Amino acid sequence: MKVLVATDKPFGKTAIDGIRKVFDAAGFELVLLENYTEKKQILDLVSDVVAIIVRSDIIDAEIIAAAKNLKIVVRAGAGYDNIDLKAATAADVCVMNTPGQNSNAVAELVFGLLIYGARNFYDGSFGIELKGKKLGIQAYGNIGRNVARIAKGIGMEIYAYDTLCSDELIAADDVVPLHSIKELYEKAEILSLNVPSTPETRRSVNRDLLNLLPKGAIVVNTARKEIVNEEEMLQFMQERTDIKYLTDIKPDNHEEMCKKFPGRYFSTPKKMGAQTAEANINAGIAAANQIVRYLKTGEERFRVN
Repeated sequence: MKVLVATDKPFGKTAIDGIRKVFDAAGFELVLLENYTEKKQILDLVSDVVAIIVRSDIIDAEIIAAAKNLKIVVRAGAGYDNIDLKAATAADVCVMNTPGQNSNAVAELVFGLLIYGARNFYDGSFGIELKGKKLGIQAYGNIGRNVARIAKGIGMEIYAYDTLCSDELIAADDVVPLHSIKELYEKAEILSLNVPSTPETRRSVNRDLLNLLPKGAIVVNTARKEIVNEEEMLQFMQERTDIKYLTDIKPDNHEEMCKKFPGRYFSTPKKMGAQTAEANINAGIAAANQIVRYLKTGEERFRVN
């Protein structure tokens, strides 16, 4: 059985070696496609594969239709909005993610961005310290919990809002659970966006919500581009000259944001949240193991469709 690893942003060598070891032990053949430049290169390889591993790569209905023997697609990471779940379900293809494998890497990036912004991008001027500041965490999943863990070490005052997470679970981490998104934005001197991209969350970070933030707030987005209403973020930044926006997902209006808000806006050149050696290895090998378990035993613990 053939398994395709298709990544335009490749895994590291150690991760690929680990993935290959898992598949060799299971008697599967690894097909590797890295640094590809067009969808046709994937289409040329999928006709006889039973499984696919991707990172941020798009697996759409056309690819699923071309992969006649496909049984499972695993996204090596938490988000899976790059995979057409409707088409996969219609073709009886299982889709999984690898939750938690990248979460520490993303959480550490939150604070890398945050310290950079809090110290005015190291321009030599007076910045602010994070100790004692109110941190609002929007969505308290694996990443949110790791953000809270790091923030406790810094000495921040931590609040979280998540409709899917119980007060007891949040409070057990010495984090204050909040019961409305409005309350979170009103409190957050630092706001960490960790929500997935869903029909409900897309463009939900809008001008009305953002205007609730206290004076001098910093917004950090390491989640998804689609959750932010980019036109309203631009308008908000023009109106609220006290606010900084730091993102790991370059918005469509990046050039305009750079031009209008120097010293208040920063985006990484490409998505960097999971770009650590450790996360790379963890997510890749987890994806390989999940494929083997599904094909050998039917285990579908991390199925998302």
